[in-house]
Amino acid sequence: MAKSAIDLSPLRKSADFRNIWLAGLISNFGSMITYVAVPFQIKELTHSYVAVAISGLIEIVPLIIFGLYGGVLADAIDRKKLIWITEALSLIFTGLLLINSLVDSPSIVVIYIVSGLFAAVSGLRQPAMEAALPRLVDHEDLAAAAALMSLRRQAGVIIGPTIGGVIISTFSVAAGYGADIATFVISLILLAMMSNIPPSHTADKPSLAALFDGIKYAFARKDLLGTYLVDLAAMFFAMPTALIPFWADQLGAPWALGLLYAAGTIGALAITITSGWTKNVRFYGKAIMWAAIGWGAAIALAGATNYLALVLLFLALAGASDMVSALFRSAMWNQTIPDNLRGRLAGIELLSYSLGPLAGQMRAAGMAAAFTLTISVTAGGIICIICVALLAGFFPILRKFDVKTDTFALEKAAESKKLRLNPQSEGEIS
Repeated sequence: MAKSAIDLSPLRKSADFRNIWLAGLISNFGSMITYVAVPFQIKELTHSYVAVAISGLIEIVPLIIFGLYGGVLADAIDRKKLIWITEALSLIFTGLLLINSLVDSPSIVVIYIVSGLFAAVSGLRQPAMEAALPRLVDHEDLAAAAALMSLRRQAGVIIGPTIGGVIISTFSVAAGYGADIATFVISLILLAMMSNIPPSHTADKPSLAALFDGIKYAFARKDLLGTYLVDLAAMFFAMPTALIPFWADQLGAPWALGLLYAAGTIGALAITITSGWTKNVRFYGKAIMWAAIGWGAAIALAGATNYLALVLLFLALAGASDMVSALFRSAMWNQTIPDNLRGRLAGIELLSYSLGPLAGQMRAAGMAAAFTLTISVTAGGIICIICVALLAGFFPILRKFDVKTDTFALEKAAESKKLRLNPQSEGEIS
């Protein structure tokens, strides 16, 4: 059990990693409260399903634009400062929601505008957050650090909405926004305590050309391209989230709606807290592909049964498989991408794991409308398995990836060792 337990050594070794981890943990709780409060307030104001859906659609374009540009910025300016500024902007935007909620007639337009602004800020912050990780922990601790970052997100997803629901139902939407603001204040204090993370001396200035350089690098690295395509295929063909409200009714268990939503996250959490074994795995590509196949198989089995207990079990197994894939994708990205390109590649990664689920939900809903929910879920899982198997054939370099012998991984390890021995040589943490 000790060997399987999540590795906490990055928290012990690095004060900067500890601060950024705690800052994100606390602000994630607050953000998930707002995540619940926004659709609830829109529902109360409009009583319209369409009005609630619009708030999500508004986020897509800002996320794409600012996710890519955020990656360029993360390579060109101090990553700690970029994270702090975007966190401060999120606090201000939440303040606008709070003020709007306190007026006699809250404006739905303000809520939509702020939703778009949140997506833009998230697009700017996330690449910097991911690009900072290899500069905060030792190279050999990157897999453990990625697992801890996943644990942080999962804790927010599971606990935050519960807290938000209690605050909103007991007090008000305004109280929920106020709680989110308080968490941002604490987060900003913790982030301010971190050392700076200046850009590499070889970093390019922010420009469209720099963005295209990152895209060209991603496409030139067929192993990285394979990870993007595997994840996109898995999420596009086998993401059933949009069907869950209807699924609960089909199972004759509308009371289990929350359980259906939570099952995948619970499975992912189980993998995260027992992720110590991942540091003994060297063939990341095989792990990613088998995990994606496991995700598709579990989704297909969930769709093929009408027993609630089995559906929950298979959804939990799907979430566990997805987390295995996520851990090894993150470890591969962190352990092979040069620091001067890390931000731009993190921006591309953000799109690869954000757009797939959004498009996948539309695929699932469309197929369910054309056929049945059962066909949509089961066929999606089977198609996912077929696509991943085909990608395994098209990308042998990913299938054979070995972190112990891969040229990019060895170069990155040598670079990290050089930075630890001579921390002023490349604009590292000062």
